Amino acid sequence: MTLLQHTDYRVRYQQQVDNAREYVLPFIEKALPVQDGMEVLEIGCGEGGVLVPFLERGCRVLGIELDAQKSAYARELLADAISEGRAGIVNRNIYDADALADYSGRFDLIILKDVVEHIPDQARFIPYLRRFLRPGGHVFFGFPPWCMPHGGHQQVCESRILSNLPWFHLLPAPLYRGVLRLFGEPDGVVTELLEIQSTGISTSRFERLVRESGYSVPLRTLFLVNPIYRYKFGWRPREQYRWVTGLPLLRDFVTTCAWYLIRA
Repeated sequence: MTLLQHTDYRVRYQQQVDNAREYVLPFIEKALPVQDGMEVLEIGCGEGGVLVPFLERGCRVLGIELDAQKSAYARELLADAISEGRAGIVNRNIYDADALADYSGRFDLIILKDVVEHIPDQARFIPYLRRFLRPGGHVFFGFPPWCMPHGGHQQVCESRILSNLPWFHLLPAPLYRGVLRLFGEPDGVVTELLEIQSTGISTSRFERLVRESGYSVPLRTLFLVNPIYRYKFGWRPREQYRWVTGLPLLRDFVTTCAWYLIRA
């Protein structure tokens, strides 16, 4: 099912700006006041919209993005802040040795919005982030738990049936591939969805990796209705029921996104 944000980068950008301004930044500020002069890094910044509210607070921001086209869009949309030296957008891999040399120990806050579920070897990645933080720095994670109705990102399917079909991404990989082929999904979509199936992460696994990496968790909020759905579908955000959040075997199936602020 193709939505406008799938084809129009300016729509995606504005949704990122609005969601970050109304929800992401206020969430972070429950534990970390965002102040003038702070250094903020977003990994997987896409079109760069999430960084805008932090620029508005006087932060210096850097976006790292692997996708060259998205990097180009972000440089276009943040051109004024870049020309003023308040923002930077780079097209590189955070694992590159020169990235670590350039940015080690620099940031007060790292943002990963809808990114960690795409990253292989999260057991390596989550502790690796410490190397970019100042002492006492924080990391914001927002991600859809793997077992949530569309945790496989199947909304990108061209088939209207599959794009709206909940939980079928939980099928074993060979059967999942077969269903995608049966409905005529292009090779690129099949590859993308199988990659996400291999990297999707649950809240329980995420929390275990965070503990094992030595972080503390000042904030956690699980959502029954993801705040971004306000901008995509007009749905009002809603936090998950408290009794559901305490049931690890159930919560991921009915939680559309999980937000964490962790501290080094």
